[in-house]
Amino acid sequence: MTDLVAVWDVALSDGVHKIEFEHGTTSGKRVVYVDGKEEIRREWMFKLVGKETFFVGAAKTKATINIDAISGFAYEYTLEIDGKSLKKYMENRSKTTSTWVLRLDGEDLRVVLEKDTMDVWCNGQKMETAGEFVDDGTETHFSVGNHGCYIKAVSSGKRKEGIIHTLIVDNREI
Repeated sequence: MTDLVAVWDVALSDGVHKIEFEHGTTSGKRVVYVDGKEEIRREWMFKLVGKETFFVGAAKTKATINIDAISGFAYEYTLEIDGKSLKKYMENRSKTTSTWVLRLDGEDLRVVLEKDTMDVWCNGQKMETAGEFVDDGTETHFSVGNHGCYIKAVSSGKRKEGIIHTLIVDNREI
């Protein structure tokens, strides 16, 4: 029997990671799994509330599970990523990254652009890229298999919208 009390899916640049948390409220046991792999195990903890901090993904993103008593023997479990609540982190992430999901050569691909660093990730692998300036903006070139790809960044012309990023694979817009 497991004491699984919480499961979260966290989308990072290198993919979506599943975080599972077991909390034995009689034994004080705490177990954290990331993508099915045990990261933390504590047996016989006398303090039933507190925090567990660990790292997720290729970039070793800091994650913390907060355990708080809400009444009697009921507990609330919240996940923080990089010091922000999961909800706040995901809202911020949607502003700092662009993500495309496509099918290429019968394989599902997830391409992520980190706008602040211009790093490109494809299915969990950080890609080798080459940037170049073009007449209407920039292009960040990389390859997936034998397919030429690039992300084109052009100004929207509107201050509120900012820069528009478009993924091009084999000269076709995705």
